[in-house]
Amino acid sequence: MVSQAVKKFYRASPKKLSVVLELIRGTGVEDAFSILSSVRKRSAPDIAKLLKSAVANAAEKGHSDTESLYIKEVYSGKGPTLKRIRARAQGRASARKKRMSHITIVLEERGL
Repeated sequence: MVSQAVKKFYRASPKKLSVVLELIRGTGVEDAFSILSSVRKRSAPDIAKLLKSAVANAAEKGHSDTESLYIKEVYSGKGPTLKRIRARAQGRASARKKRMSHITIVLEERGL
């Protein structure tokens, strides 16, 4: 493992994030940035920002060559759930679950 970055308490469900994360898993860093810039999902800019943080962490550790870095692991885990009440007909109420996620990106140097 060269470096990693973690975004905690992100306000999107892990199921919605997994669609975007599958696209960049195993790709190079430059390819991942181009993929994320063209994907039309709400979470794509935030994942790109997290990837930029992981690259900066790798540079801080002394790995200045970003072309040799690739995304070894990227996953989203379940975070806490906000429970809210929504008014319904005839004085009833129903529960709404607003889910959160923890996103992790792990970069590694590609062996040539």
